[in-house]
Amino acid sequence: MWHGMGHSINDRVPGPSRSLRRRDDPDGLHGRRRAVSGQAQGHSGVLRQCRSRARPSAWPLIGGRITDDWSWHWLFYINIVPGTAVAVLASVFVRMDESDLTLLKGADYLGMILMAVCLGCLDYVLEDGARWEWFSDDTIRMCAWIAALAGAGFVIRSLTYARPIVDLRAFASRNFCLGCWFSFVTGVGIFGLIYLTPLFLGHVRGFIAWQIGGAILWAGPFQLATVPIYGFLASRVDLRLLLMIGLMCFGAAMWLFTPIMNQWGSEEMLLPFAFRGIAVPFAIASTVTLTMGALPAEQVKSASGLFNLMRNLGGAIGIAVSATVVNDRTNLHFLHIAEHLNFSNAELAGWLDRMTSHYIQAWGDPTASQAAALKKLWEAAYREAQVQAFADAYLVIAVCFAISAMMVPLMRGVTPK
Repeated sequence: MWHGMGHSINDRVPGPSRSLRRRDDPDGLHGRRRAVSGQAQGHSGVLRQCRSRARPSAWPLIGGRITDDWSWHWLFYINIVPGTAVAVLASVFVRMDESDLTLLKGADYLGMILMAVCLGCLDYVLEDGARWEWFSDDTIRMCAWIAALAGAGFVIRSLTYARPIVDLRAFASRNFCLGCWFSFVTGVGIFGLIYLTPLFLGHVRGFIAWQIGGAILWAGPFQLATVPIYGFLASRVDLRLLLMIGLMCFGAAMWLFTPIMNQWGSEEMLLPFAFRGIAVPFAIASTVTLTMGALPAEQVKSASGLFNLMRNLGGAIGIAVSATVVNDRTNLHFLHIAEHLNFSNAELAGWLDRMTSHYIQAWGDPTASQAAALKKLWEAAYREAQVQAFADAYLVIAVCFAISAMMVPLMRGVTPK
């Protein structure tokens, strides 16, 4: 979330709005309203957006191997040398805007404080709410109230102050409001899937890190293969149709996960991840152009920060909701399964007798053998409850994409110039 909102603070055109800048206008001195050409958006905007989205799915196998062979700490340590090199090279070769210290006078410091408090408390609530049973915990409840009050204060401040840290007037545009929603839902899908699938493979299948990486690797190749296809279609087909295709493919990917079973692995997940990979270029790049392409130039900077924030916020909320659904629905499904696990069930009684006899032959202790058989039964019931809960979480996300796809016709088309 900080990354998204931070774009609007920097005095430059970041993220999706870079595709709106002219190549012959490096200083960004574009004072008139203009839309992105279909050809430019098709080849530059989508490549940049899809490259950034491909990073989480391009190296899961390598990251898993590093985690298993060394430790998860090395996932951060390996970035020290290249990160330092990039910082040095950028400072030497990249043209930077000169600092304008006069902007410090009259800056919206109160807006910054309200924004920081709101996002900080909201981040804590979303990340730790499920663990502490949400609003039954005093700290979570207090942080939620603080986030709500600070957020309301931030909105009021932004609408009334002469030089707000974030200009909220972009929400007056129908395309921008809808685009932010689509960006939010896309964040839910991207981060929710990357959260749920490794969790399932680790907890239910017992996969180690590199096995999980191999299972979720499928999305990357399909995503990269789709980029040139989108680039070809972007200048020839209505972007709203491409956006609808992307959202529908995302929904189909989530729907294909709903029949998930306890033996699912990389082969069974190939088709859902293929749809997910195809969806990303269509959903993200189309949303960027339709959302930002019709805004006045003076609103692009703040609007791009808000737009990026919505995707990251969607990811945070998507993970929090997914964790809550898995936790609550696991308990519910376990209770439903337990209702049928009684000694009046002849098949269950026979299974327990066989398991107990097996353990007696191995250990020779009837009491310990019976306890082991009951534990085995509990583990099997809990595993199946978890599987059904994961299916419920995927279904919730699929419904969000289905509703969003039906909202696409409400957007106005952006005419290339």
